[in-house]
Amino acid sequence: MSHIPPGGGGRFPLSRETPAERADRNLVELLQELRVVQTGVQIVFAFLLGVAFTSQFPHLDTFERTTYVVTLLLTVVSSAVLATPVALHRGLFHRGAKVRIVALSARLAEIGLVFLALALNGAVLLLMDVVLGRIAAVTVTTATFAMFTGLWFVLPRALRRPTP
Repeated sequence: MSHIPPGGGGRFPLSRETPAERADRNLVELLQELRVVQTGVQIVFAFLLGVAFTSQFPHLDTFERTTYVVTLLLTVVSSAVLATPVALHRGLFHRGAKVRIVALSARLAEIGLVFLALALNGAVLLLMDVVLGRIAAVTVTTATFAMFTGLWFVLPRALRRPTP
């Protein structure tokens, strides 16, 4: 008979995992997920910063400039919200608040993903508007918005429901 260490020793820990162990594991997993997502935010932000310095930028119409500004701000908000769990962890480290940190950080990650999805769609809208025109841009952005909504928000909620 094999010995299974406390916490299950695998990806799906057993109920023998203490609340403190679970909070530690959940925080480590969440921070790793946020590292990956933050890379996407940085790429969009770098793209948007570069756009303002292109020769095409002065020729953008009001819709495109508004889309640019809103998308840039959505990216900044996304970055701030997605980095907040790290700040929470640093600020509350060794204060016995890890369970609260994990709960709040998980919620912040969900909110950050909403802002990131909006920012990515804003970038798609801006690019497609310049490259393909307004109607095609709205069509493509509607499709990408539906994709993000389905993959990032609908699918996880659907999988939370117990299967019959």
